[in-house]
Amino acid sequence: MNKLALLAFSLLLIACSGNPPEDNSNDHFQADVIIYGGTSAGIAAAVQVKKMGKSVLVVSPDLHLGGLSSGGLGFTDTGDKSVIGGLARDFYRRIYDHYQQDSAWKWQSREEYGNKGQGTPAIDGAARTMWIFEPHAAEQVFEDFVSENSLEVYRDEWLDRESGVTKNEGKIIAIRTLSGKVFEGKMFIDATYEGDLMAAAGVSYHIGREANDVYDETWNGVQVGVYQHRHYFRDSISAYKVPGDPSSGLLPEISSNPPGENGTGDDRLQAYNYRMCLSRHPDNRVPFEKPVGYDSSRYELLARVYAAGWDETFEKYDPIPNLKTDTNNHGPFSTDYIGKNYDYPEASYEERKAILEEHILYQKGLMYFLANDPRVPAEVRNEMAQWGLAKDEFVDNGNWPHQIYVREARRMIGDYVMTEHEVLGDREVPNPVGMGSYSLDSHNAQRFVTAAGNVQNEGDIGVHPKNPYSISYGTLLPKKEECQNLLVPVCVSSSHTAFGSIRMEPVFMILGQSAAAAASLSIDENVAVQDLDYTMLREVLLNEKQVMELEGRL
Repeated sequence: MNKLALLAFSLLLIACSGNPPEDNSNDHFQADVIIYGGTSAGIAAAVQVKKMGKSVLVVSPDLHLGGLSSGGLGFTDTGDKSVIGGLARDFYRRIYDHYQQDSAWKWQSREEYGNKGQGTPAIDGAARTMWIFEPHAAEQVFEDFVSENSLEVYRDEWLDRESGVTKNEGKIIAIRTLSGKVFEGKMFIDATYEGDLMAAAGVSYHIGREANDVYDETWNGVQVGVYQHRHYFRDSISAYKVPGDPSSGLLPEISSNPPGENGTGDDRLQAYNYRMCLSRHPDNRVPFEKPVGYDSSRYELLARVYAAGWDETFEKYDPIPNLKTDTNNHGPFSTDYIGKNYDYPEASYEERKAILEEHILYQKGLMYFLANDPRVPAEVRNEMAQWGLAKDEFVDNGNWPHQIYVREARRMIGDYVMTEHEVLGDREVPNPVGMGSYSLDSHNAQRFVTAAGNVQNEGDIGVHPKNPYSISYGTLLPKKEECQNLLVPVCVSSSHTAFGSIRMEPVFMILGQSAAAAASLSIDENVAVQDLDYTMLREVLLNEKQVMELEGRL
């Protein structure tokens, strides 16, 4: 029997019996824990599994490890850094050690850089942590985790989302990738931003914003007229090609759909963008080129924003070492491609690729527009001439980030649903496995036409919790009747508003580590993850210096 025939026969046995075949081929792999996703959560989880003496395989669709943490988001959303413990804190300690080396400062002196961070100093010498960093420095830390722990990582391996998950009696037995590889395990962790394994395993999830009455919340659902950041149109700007003339049609990038009633649910997602790493060193910048398919008319709305006097172009060119930035969305018309990601979570791989290409074209076109179009104020164009893509970052991808910022995709409806009540401190959280502290943070979900014919954005929220809050173990777990050996530390069980705070990279690392500890203990105890004795998990996490409630701050 040839190799393909053997594989087909093996997969048939899996499908028919619910049991993995005994297969010694090169396309069948076994481990105690299978982690799908090479994100920061996935690598933290793999390290913890190894620390607990179990075997682990990381199956990563991506070539580059670390997700957003190595994909441009170097101006870390820390919130209260005192509640970041365990392997997450170790990651930021390793970043600190990197920048203690003189060799790390190639384009800028350490003294020139300063110490600006997001709500905290970039470099905390007393705690030996650093919270702001270049993409390549972060990726090297993840690669160091891999090499030091002898982790086996299978890259460019994509889950067969149609028929690649084999279950038996409520447990995942094995997963198969599009290349034909089969990965058999006792426990599985979905560490992807999209929740593809969770969905393929038949676990319940939600996409979009729940209505406020689903969980008795305030900040969920449609939020027309709510402006908690500066990402809205502060002036009356016509939505039409010919100002004031509806018959001329809408300008590009504006939806013709009504926004909906406040507090109602919808399937809209907060916008995605790429966190570009820009450089202003003349020897380390690549000028913004005109992308193929560029159409300057799609940025007419931004031209009108400038004409109205807006002057905050460079507000979120947040400094990272070596004269670089983590460049994020800012203002009413910026790098967020509003309303163009709704189909992304459920889209096929090919459809997702097309969505990503549209995001790239929009964002590259925006940068070219800012640098060259005469409708942009001269002072902005002159400043843009000092910037370009960092030549020494993302060198195998045209200096463009390899990971789009998937701010929200699927969210599990699991064993315990975190809501704004827990995040804002109004409800006690059972069985904590980590903490969060960032604000309820959602970017805009739509751009629409007002009754007066003007353009406006909707969906941007920023509500600060009074204190850091605990995150329940149950938020990592599917309902027991749906799957007994899967943990989900990224697309966690939470409402849209709660996820707006939880969705930060340090928290994903925290939850990845806690999920891995739970998976390992569940193997030892031979129990479903939902039946694990929490006191056992708590003891392990405390030993790992995980912070789980305010009394446990570092």
